Amino acid sequence: MERKVVGINLLKKQHVRLVANLSLLLLWAVLYRPVYPYLATIFTRQEFRTNQIAMLAVLVLIASQVRRGHLRFSPLKLPQAHLAGLLLLTICSAAFVAAERYLDINTLSATLFGLATYGFLGLWMEPIRWRQGLPAALLLIGVLPFGEHMETFIGFPLRLATARSVSSSLAMLGYPNLGVDTILVFENGLSQVDSPCSGVKSLWTGSLFLLAATWIDSRPINRRWLLGGMVFGFLLIASNLLRVGILVYVGQAAGWRLMAEMLHVPLGIIGFTAACGLLVVFLRRSGEQPVGFQSEKRQSSVPQSLARQNPARPTWLAGSLGVFLAVLALLYTPRTQQVEAAPLQTLGMQFPVELSVESWQLTGEELDWLTDNGKLPVSAARWRFEWRGVSGSLLITRSDTWRAQHRPERCFTVYGLEVQASGPHLAAADFPLRQLTLGLAGDEKPRYTAAYWLQSAGVVTEDYAVRIWDDLAPQPQPWVLVTVLFDSPLDLEQPELTELFTVLRQSVQTTLEADQP
Repeated sequence: MERKVVGINLLKKQHVRLVANLSLLLLWAVLYRPVYPYLATIFTRQEFRTNQIAMLAVLVLIASQVRRGHLRFSPLKLPQAHLAGLLLLTICSAAFVAAERYLDINTLSATLFGLATYGFLGLWMEPIRWRQGLPAALLLIGVLPFGEHMETFIGFPLRLATARSVSSSLAMLGYPNLGVDTILVFENGLSQVDSPCSGVKSLWTGSLFLLAATWIDSRPINRRWLLGGMVFGFLLIASNLLRVGILVYVGQAAGWRLMAEMLHVPLGIIGFTAACGLLVVFLRRSGEQPVGFQSEKRQSSVPQSLARQNPARPTWLAGSLGVFLAVLALLYTPRTQQVEAAPLQTLGMQFPVELSVESWQLTGEELDWLTDNGKLPVSAARWRFEWRGVSGSLLITRSDTWRAQHRPERCFTVYGLEVQASGPHLAAADFPLRQLTLGLAGDEKPRYTAAYWLQSAGVVTEDYAVRIWDDLAPQPQPWVLVTVLFDSPLDLEQPELTELFTVLRQSVQTTLEADQP
């Protein structure tokens, strides 16, 4: 009878623990609900195919470890006071709420979600297993589509610093006319080659390589590992700086542009491979004993003091964690608010008489797409135009947030057009724009030429990174995205087209200045 009572009490305790854990899981799911649509997009859209393949490979490796019993969870136990897991959970969860409120960057939110989730799992995992699985968790997070965002948030200041360094170095060698803008446009034009070693993309690929090498070779993540990672990053940046310097000298200073295009990929691969080779040598000669969980032999090398760690499971921790997650869920506020899009004509756009324009109304579906069904503050208008024998369409969108100004390449894809070529074009020394060659899907024959640029009261650029960085300022200014689609393929070097772009730029500038207080 006594055993039966003990068994019933034990079963009740297990039910209570299970309900407590399920409640925490539910609060967790509610807090991070904004991330799920973005993750679903990554798993379904074709442009993320490389990320999907990499993520699938990592998931297979993790599943194999779970099947072997190397990753063990205790869902019928209360969460444990695992300090590292708790810190990762609380810091990343609070940062997630702040990032959603002030930045609204999907990849950053997904990263914080991944880190916080691994911290959350650490409350039920053995501490040694949790620590050993950290490289795998970071690798899984690392296969998110960081490339474009790293190019934006890290790449922009890095490219600017690189361009300034190259410009100063070439000036010392007797080439003072190669300014920063010229170098940026030249480098952007060469970087259309899809290579992981072009510019800051090597940092993302190198990070994945570092994590994979760490996990496969079972190396501990400690101060020596961090030092090696920083040196590895420095080598990647230095190799890119040297690459840009060589390319600009050969292609711009010496005038051998074809040679520069031929050297672009080999120089990137050589620099990246050399840095990775040095990293492997550093990891192998670090003097650290492997502490991975790939084999029992390696597990035996784990310090006994670390293996004996068994954090307490206080009853108050589950309740406190539940309150913390509930408070964050209540504090969650997205950055974008419901706003009604206004027609751009109300902003006073004025075109010169020589530019013949006719209003071309946007459909309801097009406005919904531009404004994300009314969630984004966008003013948009479209016209048909004729200019000195050239005809086409003009779309202008104005917004205070970068999220409301989609890349025109996406718009053209929606209408069944395929981007056959893309590159920067200088309409003037201070007037960079992006030119596109468009054709029908599956048809190699070019059908249209398009151009676009982003413009604020003081800046004109074709680089979305400039636009996004301005949006992070305490008082972001309004920007206008100008997209011109010509009815036929054209050479943008023609003087009449340069004058057309200048006229449009001035019209937008007048409108922006008129709205300033």
